[in-house]
Amino acid sequence: MTTQLRSSRVVIIGTGAVGATTAYTLLLRERVSELVLIDANKERALGEALDMNHGMPFTGGVKLWAGDYSDCKDADIIIIAAGASQAPGETRIDLLKRNASIFDSIIKNIVKYNDHGIILVATNPVDILSYVSLKKSGFPSNRVIGSGTLLDSARFRYLIGQNKKINPRSIHAHIIGEHGDTEVPLWSLANVAGIDLEFTEEDRTNIFNSTKNAAYEIINAKGATFYAIALALDRIVTSILQDEGSVLNVSTLLNDYNGVSDVYLGVPSIVDRNGVREVLDLKLDGEELEKFQHSANKLKEEIEKLEL
Repeated sequence: MTTQLRSSRVVIIGTGAVGATTAYTLLLRERVSELVLIDANKERALGEALDMNHGMPFTGGVKLWAGDYSDCKDADIIIIAAGASQAPGETRIDLLKRNASIFDSIIKNIVKYNDHGIILVATNPVDILSYVSLKKSGFPSNRVIGSGTLLDSARFRYLIGQNKKINPRSIHAHIIGEHGDTEVPLWSLANVAGIDLEFTEEDRTNIFNSTKNAAYEIINAKGATFYAIALALDRIVTSILQDEGSVLNVSTLLNDYNGVSDVYLGVPSIVDRNGVREVLDLKLDGEELEKFQHSANKLKEEIEKLEL
Protein backbone atom coordinates (compact mmCIF):
# COMPACT_ATOMS: atom_id res chain seq x y z
CA MET A 1 0.00 0.00 0.00
CA THR A 2 1.21 3.50 -0.84
CA THR A 3 1.04 5.93 2.08
CA GLN A 4 -0.44 9.29 1.11
CA LEU A 5 1.52 12.28 2.38
CA ARG A 6 -1.31 14.69 1.55
CA SER A 7 -4.82 14.70 0.19
CA SER A 8 -4.75 14.27 -3.57
CA ARG A 9 -7.37 14.23 -6.31
CA VAL A 10 -7.09 12.77 -9.79
CA VAL A 11 -9.85 13.33 -12.33
CA ILE A 12 -10.14 10.96 -15.29
CA ILE A 13 -12.06 12.29 -18.30
CA GLY A 14 -13.25 9.42 -20.47
CA THR A 15 -14.27 6.08 -18.98
CA GLY A 16 -13.67 3.86 -21.97
CA ALA A 17 -11.19 1.01 -21.81
CA VAL A 18 -8.14 3.20 -21.08
CA GLY A 19 -9.84 5.55 -18.62
CA ALA A 20 -11.61 2.82 -16.66
CA THR A 21 -8.53 0.58 -16.50
CA THR A 22 -6.41 3.53 -15.36
CA ALA A 23 -8.94 4.32 -12.64
CA TYR A 24 -8.92 0.68 -11.51
CA THR A 25 -5.11 0.63 -11.45
CA LEU A 26 -4.92 3.81 -9.36
CA LEU A 27 -7.60 2.40 -7.06
CA LEU A 28 -5.87 -0.93 -6.50
CA ARG A 29 -2.52 0.73 -5.86
CA GLU A 30 -4.12 3.41 -3.65
CA ARG A 31 -2.25 6.22 -5.37
CA VAL A 32 -4.76 8.95 -4.54
CA SER A 33 -7.22 9.89 -1.84
CA GLU A 34 -9.90 11.04 -4.30
CA LEU A 35 -10.64 9.70 -7.78
CA VAL A 36 -13.29 11.27 -10.02
CA LEU A 37 -14.67 9.77 -13.24
CA ILE A 38 -16.17 12.03 -15.92
CA ASP A 39 -17.68 10.94 -19.21
CA ALA A 40 -20.00 12.46 -21.79
CA ASN A 41 -22.02 9.28 -21.20
CA LYS A 42 -22.85 9.92 -17.55
CA GLU A 43 -24.41 6.50 -17.11
CA ARG A 44 -21.15 4.86 -18.21
CA ALA A 45 -19.15 6.86 -15.65
CA LEU A 46 -21.71 6.07 -12.94
CA GLY A 47 -21.61 2.37 -13.75
CA GLU A 48 -17.80 2.24 -13.62
CA ALA A 49 -17.79 4.13 -10.30
CA LEU A 50 -20.40 1.83 -8.77
CA ASP A 51 -18.59 -1.28 -9.92
CA MET A 52 -15.30 -0.11 -8.39
CA ASN A 53 -16.93 1.16 -5.19
CA HIS A 54 -18.46 -2.25 -4.57
CA GLY A 55 -14.90 -3.57 -4.24
CA MET A 56 -13.93 -1.07 -1.56
CA PRO A 57 -14.25 -3.62 1.29
CA PHE A 58 -11.36 -5.46 -0.36
CA THR A 59 -9.14 -2.41 -0.90
CA GLY A 60 -8.23 0.79 0.92
CA GLY A 61 -9.78 4.16 1.57
CA VAL A 62 -9.87 5.83 -1.83
CA LYS A 63 -12.96 7.99 -2.30
CA LEU A 64 -14.24 7.43 -5.84
CA TRP A 65 -17.27 8.90 -7.60
CA ALA A 66 -18.74 9.80 -10.99
CA GLY A 67 -18.64 13.57 -11.22
CA ASP A 68 -18.68 16.51 -13.59
CA TYR A 69 -16.22 19.19 -14.68
CA SER A 70 -16.76 21.22 -11.50
CA ASP A 71 -14.87 18.42 -9.71
CA CYS A 72 -11.74 19.49 -11.60
CA LYS A 73 -11.53 22.48 -9.25
CA ASP A 74 -9.45 20.69 -6.61
CA ALA A 75 -7.70 18.25 -8.94
CA ASP A 76 -3.94 17.79 -8.81
CA ILE A 77 -3.94 15.84 -12.07
CA ILE A 78 -6.55 15.66 -14.83
CA ILE A 79 -6.09 12.66 -17.09
CA ILE A 80 -7.72 12.95 -20.52
CA ALA A 81 -8.54 9.53 -21.94
CA ALA A 82 -11.63 10.63 -23.88
CA GLY A 83 -12.02 10.51 -27.62
CA ALA A 84 -12.48 8.18 -30.53
CA SER A 85 -10.63 4.90 -30.32
CA GLN A 86 -8.19 3.56 -32.86
CA ALA A 87 -9.88 1.03 -35.13
CA PRO A 88 -8.19 -1.96 -36.78
CA GLY A 89 -6.11 -0.72 -39.72
CA GLU A 90 -6.31 2.89 -38.55
CA THR A 91 -3.24 4.93 -37.59
CA ARG A 92 -3.09 7.27 -34.61
CA ILE A 93 -2.87 10.22 -37.00
CA ASP A 94 -6.15 9.11 -38.63
CA LEU A 95 -7.82 9.94 -35.31
CA LEU A 96 -6.59 13.52 -35.27
CA LYS A 97 -9.50 15.51 -36.69
CA ARG A 98 -12.11 13.66 -34.65
CA ASN A 99 -10.26 13.96 -31.38
CA ALA A 100 -9.01 17.52 -31.85
CA SER A 101 -12.60 18.76 -31.96
CA ILE A 102 -13.49 16.74 -28.87
CA PHE A 103 -10.54 18.27 -27.03
CA ASP A 104 -11.72 21.79 -27.76
CA SER A 105 -14.72 21.22 -25.52
CA ILE A 106 -12.82 19.24 -22.89
CA ILE A 107 -10.08 21.82 -22.37
CA LYS A 108 -12.59 24.69 -22.16
CA ASN A 109 -14.42 22.84 -19.39
CA ILE A 110 -11.22 22.03 -17.49
CA VAL A 111 -9.85 25.58 -17.43
CA LYS A 112 -13.24 26.91 -16.37
CA TYR A 113 -12.60 25.28 -12.99
CA ASN A 114 -8.87 24.61 -12.70
CA ASP A 115 -5.79 26.76 -13.35
CA HIS A 116 -3.26 25.02 -11.10
CA GLY A 117 -3.31 21.29 -11.88
CA ILE A 118 -1.46 19.13 -14.35
CA ILE A 119 -3.12 17.93 -17.55
CA LEU A 120 -2.01 14.42 -18.52
CA VAL A 121 -3.05 13.40 -22.03
CA ALA A 122 -3.50 9.76 -23.01
CA THR A 123 -5.75 10.10 -26.07
CA ASN A 124 -4.19 9.47 -29.48
CA PRO A 125 -2.50 10.96 -31.37
CA VAL A 126 -1.10 11.84 -27.97
CA ASP A 127 1.76 14.14 -29.00
CA ILE A 128 -0.41 16.39 -31.17
CA LEU A 129 -3.29 16.39 -28.69
CA SER A 130 -0.87 17.37 -25.93
CA TYR A 131 0.19 20.32 -28.08
CA VAL A 132 -3.48 21.15 -28.71
CA SER A 133 -4.11 21.00 -24.95
CA LEU A 134 -1.21 23.38 -24.31
CA LYS A 135 -2.45 25.95 -26.81
CA LYS A 136 -6.09 25.79 -25.74
CA SER A 137 -5.49 25.69 -21.98
CA GLY A 138 -2.95 28.48 -21.62
CA PHE A 139 -1.19 26.36 -18.99
CA PRO A 140 2.62 26.46 -18.80
CA SER A 141 4.17 23.63 -20.79
CA ASN A 142 5.56 21.84 -17.71
CA ARG A 143 1.95 21.24 -16.59
CA VAL A 144 0.69 19.78 -19.87
CA ILE A 145 2.13 16.30 -20.36
CA GLY A 146 1.46 13.46 -22.78
CA SER A 147 2.02 9.78 -22.03
CA GLY A 148 4.52 9.97 -24.89
CA THR A 149 6.81 7.04 -25.58
CA LEU A 150 6.78 5.71 -22.02
CA LEU A 151 4.74 2.69 -23.12
CA ASP A 152 6.77 2.27 -26.33
CA SER A 153 9.96 2.25 -24.26
CA ALA A 154 8.46 -0.34 -21.92
CA ARG A 155 7.59 -2.55 -24.89
CA PHE A 156 11.11 -2.03 -26.23
CA ARG A 157 12.69 -3.00 -22.90
CA TYR A 158 10.43 -6.04 -22.60
CA LEU A 159 11.36 -7.31 -26.06
CA ILE A 160 15.08 -6.68 -25.52
CA GLY A 161 14.78 -8.54 -22.23
CA GLN A 162 13.14 -11.46 -24.01
CA ASN A 163 15.94 -11.47 -26.56
CA LYS A 164 18.73 -11.30 -23.97
CA LYS A 165 16.95 -13.35 -21.27
CA ILE A 166 17.32 -10.46 -18.82
CA ASN A 167 14.58 -8.98 -16.63
CA PRO A 168 13.23 -5.93 -18.53
CA ARG A 169 13.51 -3.82 -15.36
CA SER A 170 17.29 -4.15 -15.73
CA ILE A 171 17.26 -3.01 -19.36
CA HIS A 172 17.99 0.67 -20.06
CA ALA A 173 16.64 1.54 -23.50
CA HIS A 174 14.59 4.32 -25.04
CA ILE A 175 12.07 4.94 -27.76
CA ILE A 176 11.80 8.67 -28.50
CA GLY A 177 9.85 10.89 -30.88
CA GLU A 178 6.24 10.31 -31.89
CA HIS A 179 4.12 7.76 -30.08
CA GLY A 180 3.39 6.24 -33.45
CA ASP A 181 4.79 5.21 -36.78
CA THR A 182 7.80 7.58 -36.84
CA GLU A 183 9.07 6.69 -33.35
CA VAL A 184 12.83 6.20 -33.01
CA PRO A 185 14.70 3.39 -31.21
CA LEU A 186 17.95 4.50 -29.55
CA TRP A 187 20.09 1.44 -30.11
CA SER A 188 23.23 3.47 -29.42
CA LEU A 189 22.17 4.00 -25.79
CA ALA A 190 20.70 0.55 -25.00
CA ASN A 191 22.57 -1.00 -22.08
CA VAL A 192 22.54 -3.15 -18.98
CA ALA A 193 24.46 -1.75 -15.99
CA GLY A 194 26.26 0.62 -18.36
CA ILE A 195 27.36 -2.22 -20.65
CA ASP A 196 26.36 -1.77 -24.29
CA LEU A 197 24.03 -4.37 -25.75
CA GLU A 198 24.89 -5.97 -29.07
CA PHE A 199 22.33 -7.22 -31.57
CA THR A 200 22.31 -8.71 -35.03
CA GLU A 201 20.65 -6.58 -37.67
CA GLU A 202 17.86 -9.15 -37.86
CA ASP A 203 17.28 -8.91 -34.10
CA ARG A 204 17.17 -5.12 -34.27
CA THR A 205 14.62 -5.22 -37.07
CA ASN A 206 12.42 -7.78 -35.32
CA ILE A 207 12.55 -6.07 -31.92
CA PHE A 208 11.77 -2.62 -33.27
CA ASN A 209 9.01 -3.80 -35.61
CA SER A 210 7.38 -5.68 -32.73
CA THR A 211 7.66 -2.55 -30.59
CA LYS A 212 6.27 -0.16 -33.19
CA ASN A 213 3.47 -2.47 -34.33
CA ALA A 214 2.46 -3.73 -30.88
CA ALA A 215 -0.69 -1.60 -30.69
CA TYR A 216 -1.84 -2.69 -34.14
CA GLU A 217 -1.32 -6.34 -33.18
CA ILE A 218 -3.26 -5.97 -29.93
CA ILE A 219 -6.09 -3.97 -31.52
CA ASN A 220 -6.46 -6.57 -34.26
CA ALA A 221 -6.54 -9.33 -31.64
CA LYS A 222 -8.85 -7.84 -28.98
CA GLY A 223 -10.01 -4.42 -30.14
CA ALA A 224 -8.06 -2.07 -27.87
CA THR A 225 -4.96 -1.63 -25.73
CA PHE A 226 -5.47 -0.62 -22.12
CA TYR A 227 -3.60 -2.64 -19.48
CA ALA A 228 -0.06 -1.47 -20.21
CA ILE A 229 -1.01 2.16 -20.89
CA ALA A 230 -2.91 2.22 -17.59
CA LEU A 231 0.28 1.10 -15.83
CA ALA A 232 2.26 3.77 -17.69
CA LEU A 233 -0.22 6.47 -16.61
CA ASP A 234 -0.08 5.16 -13.05
CA ARG A 235 3.70 5.52 -13.17
CA ILE A 236 3.46 9.16 -14.29
CA VAL A 237 0.80 9.98 -11.68
CA THR A 238 2.93 8.45 -8.93
CA SER A 239 6.03 10.41 -9.94
CA ILE A 240 4.00 13.62 -9.83
CA LEU A 241 2.08 13.09 -6.60
CA GLN A 242 5.06 11.71 -4.69
CA ASP A 243 7.42 14.35 -6.12
CA GLU A 244 9.81 11.60 -7.20
CA GLY A 245 11.81 13.35 -9.89
CA SER A 246 11.74 10.12 -11.90
CA VAL A 247 13.04 10.03 -15.48
CA LEU A 248 10.14 9.07 -17.74
CA ASN A 249 9.77 9.20 -21.52
CA VAL A 250 6.77 11.53 -21.54
CA SER A 251 5.65 13.83 -24.31
CA THR A 252 6.60 17.43 -23.61
CA LEU A 253 7.13 20.70 -25.45
CA LEU A 254 10.62 20.85 -26.96
CA ASN A 255 12.76 23.95 -27.35
CA ASP A 256 15.86 23.52 -29.51
CA TYR A 257 16.15 19.88 -28.49
CA ASN A 258 18.49 18.24 -31.01
CA GLY A 259 17.36 20.90 -33.47
CA VAL A 260 13.66 20.45 -32.73
CA SER A 261 11.34 23.16 -31.33
CA ASP A 262 7.64 23.92 -30.85
CA VAL A 263 6.34 20.37 -30.95
CA TYR A 264 5.48 17.73 -28.37
CA LEU A 265 7.51 14.50 -28.57
CA GLY A 266 8.39 11.70 -26.19
CA VAL A 267 11.84 12.18 -24.64
CA PRO A 268 13.35 11.28 -21.25
CA SER A 269 12.25 13.96 -18.79
CA ILE A 270 12.44 14.50 -15.04
CA VAL A 271 8.89 14.41 -13.70
CA ASP A 272 8.00 15.73 -10.24
CA ARG A 273 5.29 17.61 -8.37
CA ASN A 274 5.44 20.48 -10.87
CA GLY A 275 5.17 18.23 -13.93
CA VAL A 276 8.13 18.18 -16.31
CA ARG A 277 11.00 19.74 -14.39
CA GLU A 278 13.69 19.16 -17.00
CA VAL A 279 14.17 17.53 -20.38
CA LEU A 280 17.32 15.40 -20.56
CA ASP A 281 19.61 16.17 -23.47
CA LEU A 282 20.36 12.83 -25.12
CA LYS A 283 23.32 12.51 -27.44
CA LEU A 284 21.98 10.86 -30.58
CA ASP A 285 24.05 9.30 -33.32
CA GLY A 286 23.69 10.60 -36.87
CA GLU A 287 20.97 8.21 -38.03
CA GLU A 288 18.98 8.59 -34.80
CA LEU A 289 19.13 12.38 -35.03
CA GLU A 290 17.90 12.32 -38.62
CA LYS A 291 14.99 10.04 -37.74
CA PHE A 292 14.09 12.13 -34.67
CA GLN A 293 13.96 15.32 -36.71
CA HIS A 294 11.90 13.50 -39.34
CA SER A 295 9.44 12.45 -36.61
CA ALA A 296 9.13 16.07 -35.47
CA ASN A 297 8.58 17.34 -38.99
CA LYS A 298 5.83 14.81 -39.68
CA LEU A 299 3.91 15.89 -36.59
CA LYS A 300 4.39 19.58 -37.39
CA GLU A 301 2.82 18.96 -40.80
CA GLU A 302 -0.27 17.58 -39.07
CA ILE A 303 -0.37 20.41 -36.51
CA GLU A 304 -0.31 23.00 -39.30
CA LYS A 305 -3.58 21.54 -40.61
CA LEU A 306 -5.31 22.43 -37.34
CA GLU A 307 -6.69 25.85 -36.50
CA LEU A 308 -5.05 26.58 -33.16
